[in-house]
Amino acid sequence: MACENPLRDLSPLSGLPNPEAEFLTPGPIGVFDSGYGGLTILRDMIRRMPEYDYLYLGDNARAPYGTRSFDVIYDFTRQSVEELFKRGCNLVILACNTASAKALRSIQQLVLPGKYPGRRVLGVIRPTIESLASISASGHVGLLATQGTVRSHSYQLELAKTSPSMKITETECPMFVPLVEANEFSSPGADYFVKKYLSSALESDPLIDTLVLGCTHYPLLLPKILQYAPEHIRVMTQGGIVANSLADYLTRHPEIERVCTRGSSRTFLTTESSEKFNRLATLFLEGAAEVESSRITL
Repeated sequence: MACENPLRDLSPLSGLPNPEAEFLTPGPIGVFDSGYGGLTILRDMIRRMPEYDYLYLGDNARAPYGTRSFDVIYDFTRQSVEELFKRGCNLVILACNTASAKALRSIQQLVLPGKYPGRRVLGVIRPTIESLASISASGHVGLLATQGTVRSHSYQLELAKTSPSMKITETECPMFVPLVEANEFSSPGADYFVKKYLSSALESDPLIDTLVLGCTHYPLLLPKILQYAPEHIRVMTQGGIVANSLADYLTRHPEIERVCTRGSSRTFLTTESSEKFNRLATLFLEGAAEVESSRITL
């Protein structure tokens, strides 16, 4: 299964006129994540473009995705994308690094052309990679991510395409997502794992001057990461980068922008308990929105 990951269109229709979009019924922008972390991406999208309607789907019942196989992640992601399509979305953002790494390219090339030719699915890794060249002075970057993202080497492959002279050191952080979803990201136990993973990355490459938080859960650990990271290291989160990249995409693709409705609504779906989702979602949205979710079955 192909592994690709940009917030851009890589389907066979990429770069060509998209007449199918003219016949689509306008609907919200879909945002998908395996759990709660994608809400940090949605939060910045809302801040950047509050006028649009957004429909968020968290596959919380089957999370985490990070340790699952390519085929399983592809199947889960495809099912979730198709659910968002059924609910009126014409554009879906995979606000999940693991899904972007392991499922995006296959969905773009194998699913969209035959079944949904006018619709688009975009990921989060490419815009993050494209921002590195202007941020890192040493050309040495560290990636903190899930097992699935690290073992896909998607960041490494993308960096080789855009900035082959740069080096990226990938570090698995298997305890970060459980800490965040257990609401323990500010606990003393989190200090141990933050120090452990930072030490591992910097021991592998002491020249690192930029750290990428390659999972949308990780911004909640940012205060502790900043506490223990050397002062000269810049730490990148993805929300603002992805939001700006999406705004640019909509400007460059007016045929898609026209079928994104503008009513400033926010709707949340989860495959698990809606009560649990509502409780935890406020952590990721930082109280920016009152969350009322609905439980669905995929």
